[in-house]
Amino acid sequence: MNWKTLSSQYISQHVYFTARRDICEMPDGTIVDPYFVVELPTSVCALAITDDNQVILVKQYRHPVSDTLLEVPGGFVDAGESSDKAIARELLEETGYVFRDYIFVGRIAANPGVLNNYTDLYLATGGIKRSTQQLDHHEEIEIMLMPVEEVRQRLLNNEIRQSLHACCLFYAFHKLDSLGR
Repeated sequence: MNWKTLSSQYISQHVYFTARRDICEMPDGTIVDPYFVVELPTSVCALAITDDNQVILVKQYRHPVSDTLLEVPGGFVDAGESSDKAIARELLEETGYVFRDYIFVGRIAANPGVLNNYTDLYLATGGIKRSTQQLDHHEEIEIMLMPVEEVRQRLLNNEIRQSLHACCLFYAFHKLDSLGR
């Protein structure tokens, strides 16, 4: 059922946007030319809950959709870094919080028709503020603390429109419920 890649040609090579044009052969012999693939590192995100049971959400402008979105914290996994280390790093950088527990709740592919990466989803609990944000030069992130039930309602009201983050919330809330929290 796998396709055979006959050739690949890179049309862009950047750490956050590497794109290639493949020529592929399907199992029945059909040639697919061109097939474009965007290569991205694995990413991570988390439903992050503080020690006093507040969810940490981030609000930031997203240029590709020309909108400011309410999201969960997250980012890319660095080369040679594990996903569990990456989520701890990203949470600290974006929010200034460290967490007692980081629970893996799933792995999803955002758009496997074009993108080659996965996103690892986490539930982080027991968060304690340890530092200020350590943002990248292009990041402007507003931290918002909300009660767990308010975040559930916002999710159900389609106020969390970043699809990867909505999936993270669904899986993490399910895990949270199964833990009786």
